[in-house]
Amino acid sequence: MGDDFDTAGGSTRTVVLALVANTSVGLLKLAAGLVSGSSALVSEAAHSAADTSTELLLLTALRRSSRPADAVHPFGYGKERYFWSLLAAFGIFVSGAAFSVYEGLHTVLGKDESSGRLWINYPVLGLAFVLEAVSFRQAVRQTRGEAVQRRRSVQSVVRDPHDPTVRSVVLEDSAALIGIVTAAAGVALHQVTGSRMWDGAASLVIGALLVVAAVLLARTCRGLLIGKQAEAHLMRRIEKRIEEQAEVDDVVDLLTMMTGVNRVLLCARVDLVDGFSASDIERAFVRIDALLHEEFPGLDEIFIQPVPKWDHRTRARVRERYGHELADGHG
Repeated sequence: MGDDFDTAGGSTRTVVLALVANTSVGLLKLAAGLVSGSSALVSEAAHSAADTSTELLLLTALRRSSRPADAVHPFGYGKERYFWSLLAAFGIFVSGAAFSVYEGLHTVLGKDESSGRLWINYPVLGLAFVLEAVSFRQAVRQTRGEAVQRRRSVQSVVRDPHDPTVRSVVLEDSAALIGIVTAAAGVALHQVTGSRMWDGAASLVIGALLVVAAVLLARTCRGLLIGKQAEAHLMRRIEKRIEEQAEVDDVVDLLTMMTGVNRVLLCARVDLVDGFSASDIERAFVRIDALLHEEFPGLDEIFIQPVPKWDHRTRARVRERYGHELADGHG
């Protein structure tokens, strides 16, 4: 966070590329599915339609979350990105997973009949795999850049991201690539055995993949909307920097909350060294505020509150929250 990672342009490129890829392959899958009668291809078309609607929601999230703070929302609109990403997760579940499961059950339980045009699905699925792989590569490239900037592993950034829009594309494209392979296997087994059951089974697997992707994305957005603290290593660096100031004896409490991508609200409760005048403390707080904003560009609003040594209630609340006093866990 100290070397603030600007995801705005990268996120937009990632989402737009995914949108173009999903729109193109979705139309191809739908045409192939209707011509061949393949349930798996129709489910894959629904999968692409769900991903396309998701990208449109994510573009809305990127645009609306960039609005500056105002009197109604003094901490800005950064959490709009989390809200629209949550709607995107719901869209994946409803328009993609539900339809795929329905199509799979309808095929498995319906009349068993073969089709002579199943071969048309293979070039469509091959082209779809290439386009999805290009989109996936862009999402992974951005994720790797964010991981390096935040000094975290790629797996950690995917599991616990600051930007759910990128994770959405990673999850979508991962599910899409697996879904394409699954659809190809279902079509091949249908062609070899003459039974549509394999086609329907592939549709059910695609539906299950979309359910998993939707649940994972929804869980991420839920945590960010509720309000998550900043990363532990960032909190340790901030605490150390504050305690280096001559006027500060100890950082008693450090409260942070993600208010958007690369935007952190900070409240620091500090025990001050005795002997400084009120004007000295005022100047110190102004200096510390400027210093923290310069060193940690991701910090949005900063609040510094003095806490006297005899205020045991505040220290008890810190121990209750973290299981120890702040100095024991971050010092």
